[in-house]
Amino acid sequence: MVTRRVFSQDRSIGFVWWLVVAGLVVVCDQVSKLWMLSLMRLGDTIRVTSFFNFHLLFNEGSAFSFLATQSGWQRMFFLAIGILAAVFILYEIRKHRENTMFCLSLSLILGGDIGNVIDRLAYGHVVDFLDFHYGTWHYPTFNIADCGVCIGALLFVILELRKKKN
Repeated sequence: MVTRRVFSQDRSIGFVWWLVVAGLVVVCDQVSKLWMLSLMRLGDTIRVTSFFNFHLLFNEGSAFSFLATQSGWQRMFFLAIGILAAVFILYEIRKHRENTMFCLSLSLILGGDIGNVIDRLAYGHVVDFLDFHYGTWHYPTFNIADCGVCIGALLFVILELRKKKN
C-alpha cells in the first residue's frame, strides 16, 4: 500500500495555501489601517510605551518616504511597480509552490505589496502608523504591509545565504 501526501497529489493546493498567507497579510494590514484612520487624524500621535507610538502619516513615496516630495507622478510609478511585482511574485510562487521557505517569503512580500497597492488606489498614498523611537531617534513610520515585505525579504536573504553556504 502506497501512501501519498495531499500536497504532492494536487499541486494547486500549495499555490492556494500561499495565496491564503498573502491574503492574511493584506487583511491584517487593511483592518489595522482602517482602525487607525477611524481613531486618528493625520499627524495625531497616541503614546503606547516609552519607545512606541501610533502616529498617523500618509506616505506618497515608497520606503523611507523615497520620492514623497515629488509632484505626484510617483503615485502611478509606485502603483505600476507594485502591480508588476505582484504578477512576478505570483508567477514565482506558482512555479516553486513546493519550496516552503521560498514561497513563504514571497507570500509575505506579496501580501505587503498588495496592501500598499490598495492604499495607493484608494487614497493616493500609503497609510503609515507604527512609530518606534528611542530618545530623539525615530525609525521611519511604517505599517503591517511593510512588516510583511521586510520579514519576507529577510527570509529570502536567509534562504539565499543558506544556499550559498551549501
